[in-house]
Order: sequence, then C-alpha cells, then structure tokens
Amino acid sequence: MTTLLFLPAGDIGFRWMRFGDVGLMARGDGIPAGEDPVIAVAPADAVTLHWADLPTRSTAQATAAARILAAEASAAPPGELHVAIGQEDKSDGTDRPIAVVGTAAMRDWLEMLARVGVDPVAMVPAPLLLPRPDEGYWQATIAGQALVRGRTSGFADETRLTELVTMGQSLTPLAHEPLDQAIAAAALSPSLDLRQGMFARRRRLAVDWRLIRRLAVLGVAIVGVTLAISLVRLAKYRFAADALEARADALAATGLPRGETVTDADRQLSERTGRVIGPGLGFSTTTAAAFAAVRAVPGTEVTAIDFAANGDLRLTVATEREALATDLKRALEAAGFAVQASVFQASGNRVTGEMTVRAR
Repeated sequence: MTTLLFLPAGDIGFRWMRFGDVGLMARGDGIPAGEDPVIAVAPADAVTLHWADLPTRSTAQATAAARILAAEASAAPPGELHVAIGQEDKSDGTDRPIAVVGTAAMRDWLEMLARVGVDPVAMVPAPLLLPRPDEGYWQATIAGQALVRGRTSGFADETRLTELVTMGQSLTPLAHEPLDQAIAAAALSPSLDLRQGMFARRRRLAVDWRLIRRLAVLGVAIVGVTLAISLVRLAKYRFAADALEARADALAATGLPRGETVTDADRQLSERTGRVIGPGLGFSTTTAAAFAAVRAVPGTEVTAIDFAANGDLRLTVATEREALATDLKRALEAAGFAVQASVFQASGNRVTGEMTVRAR
C-alpha cells in the first residue's frame, strides 16, 4: 500500500489518502498510522509547473537547461529556487515537466514532516495527481484543494488565474471514480519528484540479516564441500600409498631368502646385497678388476685369492721377474684401488709375493 500525505495549505491541515491493489482504501485527516511508504503532496499554490523539451542525454544537462528556463520565468533569484525535472509519457510529445519551488519552502516542508516522524519516499506537486488531458483542462478537488490540469500546465484553481491561463476555455470536471484511479496511478508512478538534488532522500544502510544468514549457510556449505573433497583426496592417496607399500614388500620378498619375514624391505635388501657382493666394492667388482690388471701385464699370474670380510682382496701373485710385480701394482692402482704389496721372493725361475687390494 502507498499513502499520499497532503501538506497543509491555507486553513487545511494534514490530510491523507491510502491506496492499495483495489484502489482507494482509506482517507482521513492528520498523520496516518502504519509503516506504509508515504508520498508527500505539495500544495499547488506553492509550486510553479512548466513543460519544455529538455535534453535527454544526461540528467545534469536536463537540470541545467531547466534552471535556465526557471530563472527566465521567475522573479526570484536563482539561488533561492529549487528546480526539479520529471519524465512525461513521450508517446505524443517530447515535453518534460519542470517544477519550481522556493528552497526555503522545501526545507520547511521536510523539517515539518520530520517533526511528525515522516520521511516521504517522494514529494509531488498536487496538480500532477490529475491525468494529462488530450485537450482542454481537467478540474477536480483533492483533499480540499481545487486543481486544474492542462496538457502543459497545472495550478491551483483560482478564478482570475484560471481565466487568465485557460483564456476562457471551459473546464471539464473529473468524476469521482476516474479521479481516484488517476490519483492511484500517480501515486504508484509519479511523473515528477521534488526530492532531487540537495533534497534527495538519504538512503539508510540496512542490514539484511536474512541475506547474511543465507550467505553464512552457503559459506559453511562451500567449506564443508571443500573439506570433504580434501578428505577424499587424502584417503585416495593413503590407499594408493598402502598399495605401493604392499607391492614393494611383495617385490622385496622375492629378493630375500625364502621364508624370511619382511619387516623393513629396504634395510633387509641392503643387508642381503652386502652379504652377496661383499663389503667395499664387492667381491665380483674387485676380483674382475684384479684379473683384468693381471691380463694386462703379460708374464704374471694369480696363484691364490682370498676375499676378506672387510672387503680386502688378497692376491698371491707369481711373475717372471720382479719388475712385472711393480707393473701389476701400478695397473691395479690405475684401476682405482689402493694396493699394498709384500716383499716378493725369488724361487726358481719365478718371483712370488702377495698384494692386498682394497677400494680407495
């Protein structure tokens, strides 16, 4: 529902009319009760209305043009005038309504309404409650105010003023039912609002707790879904890791002695490898390098071999002459081993001795 609150004019105090979906619902004097939106109605004799073809590209341009027209048509200084522009139906023309009212009057009206606890959502001139006629003039009385509305005029119905403006044309009274319909239409969609510029309604920041609760629930849902996705991903990684660990244990079991329990596959395989290949570089690597060096030095041969628990390889070597023993030692050292040779002794036509080969 929307309530029209008519400002005091002359001897007439506050009056109001309330409209809903079914039209006029109630009317009365004084300040209406309830929380419905209120549209204030300014007295017709306090507002001057004009119609002009104004720029439509921006509100600032239209307002500037309206101020120039108001200054030319008013005797009051421009600084004391409040100019508001509206938007008329352009199906049959391009003229837009312009309302001119004293700045002091606007300030007094708003202060008066504030004292009675009313902050109107809009303020319209009383003549604009009448419909715009196709031709001639409409005449009606609303809330005790006699009003006249033409195509490009709207004013209080005063004998001399009316005759001057209408130039003797007859006035067509509006019937009761069409008048109520016109007022209801104007209340739902005012063609001009005086609350513009410095008098525009200040919007209050209201906390929409319902929206906040919905956003909170949505936020909790998003966090919950994200957490669920993370948990599922962690579980998936855990299952994959368990599967890999089980596979590694199965593979490790194939490299361990039959029947050995797998407790630490990496450590057990390292121990078994150490036992198989021996310490140091291992038996196979050290022995292969030693025999390669022996083959590289003609006239030398290995008569005995012993691989110690600490990774040392002890070779008993027989050579044709003592110099060949030295050549063999150098060949082993060139292969990357540390060689410790014993004293070689001559026996018959051979020189024999021992060499201990270990990794550097």
